[in-house]
Amino acid sequence: MSLSDIDRMIQLLARLPGLGPRSARRAALSLLQRREDLLRPLADALVRAADNIRQCQLCGNLDDSDPCRLCRDNRRDTSLICVVEELGDLWALERSGVFQGRYHVLGGTLSALDGRGPEQLNLSSLWQRAEHPDVKEVVLALSATVDGQTTAHYIAERLADLPVEVTRLGQGVPVGGALDYLDDGTLMAAFRARRPASS
Repeated sequence: MSLSDIDRMIQLLARLPGLGPRSARRAALSLLQRREDLLRPLADALVRAADNIRQCQLCGNLDDSDPCRLCRDNRRDTSLICVVEELGDLWALERSGVFQGRYHVLGGTLSALDGRGPEQLNLSSLWQRAEHPDVKEVVLALSATVDGQTTAHYIAERLADLPVEVTRLGQGVPVGGALDYLDDGTLMAAFRARRPASS
């Protein structure tokens, strides 16, 4: 038996993070009750995003242009590269307004359990970017998890021979904490308290 349009909508909404079947039903009902001012604009925005959004080849951000707006912004400090695990981490730092340099999204962390090695991460372009003479500091803004710290250590070791300072976030990021779930004040404190990655 084929699904009705409403059931299909609920099923797709339930796949989103944080939405189970019950929340998906409530969201679908709200969208359907507000067709003209919410559902149709959302549907149009989703179609445009599917057609136009792509990954920035420089930093890994998502945008409707490549390079992305952040990489093209001449007001940003080109001497600083902030390395983050996922795109949500970049967005969290941007929302806090604490960082005005360039970003580099790894696309995850090293994980022996998940079989994710250096070749599965966006690392080769990081090595190239860090070699640029303008770059003075690479900030490792990785989660305070075992995998995050392992990845930070690996990157710090690989960059040790370059004339760049490698720092990591300091106080404020709890052990086991993911950046995307931290409030802006905690992110700001962690960013300002960054320290050499070798310590």
